[in-house]
Amino acid sequence: MGKLVREFILFSRIGQTDANFNSLHDAGRLDIMHECIVSSLFLSHGLRRDVTFHAVLNGPPNPPVHIKIDGETLYDVRTDMDTWQGILKKTLAGKQHPGISKDKTSFEALLKSKAERDDYKIYVLEEDGEDIGKVEFGENAVFVLGDHVGMPKKTELFALRFGEKISLGKTPYLAASCITVINYTLDQRIKGYY
Repeated sequence: MGKLVREFILFSRIGQTDANFNSLHDAGRLDIMHECIVSSLFLSHGLRRDVTFHAVLNGPPNPPVHIKIDGETLYDVRTDMDTWQGILKKTLAGKQHPGISKDKTSFEALLKSKAERDDYKIYVLEEDGEDIGKVEFGENAVFVLGDHVGMPKKTELFALRFGEKISLGKTPYLAASCITVINYTLDQRIKGYY
């Protein structure tokens, strides 16, 4: 297996869609988004340049808001929550940060744009999906997951029209932990360990 480009899409059912908040936790649990960003993009003393992280926020006052973080062009960042609270407030207020963009793309439109590409394969994390150890991943893998509330059934069914269900087992892990396991699994495959 050669270089594998990874994208993660987090569906945030209650993530706040403006910059009027005092903490990520109180902004519709944007602290979960922060944890997922760190798990997706950060290594010890480095960044995963081949990873793109997306969050689609569906909370008040003006959903949806799509935030895209491109590991290739991201800089001037650290892993701590205070740094990301400042970055996300700035982004939601319409200001620029290198490697981060904001638009009004819905979850459905984002997923369809990935599905239309022949070189992309979409995987939806579900506890009753195919075991991740048995999945043959393509070169461009898009992983879809929900936050602590999870995706509404209708949204989940929409995602499954384009993606295949995969599972990390019956234990319900935190979204950020799922991303860590996926990154670890793919890293090992790239190195040829299994």
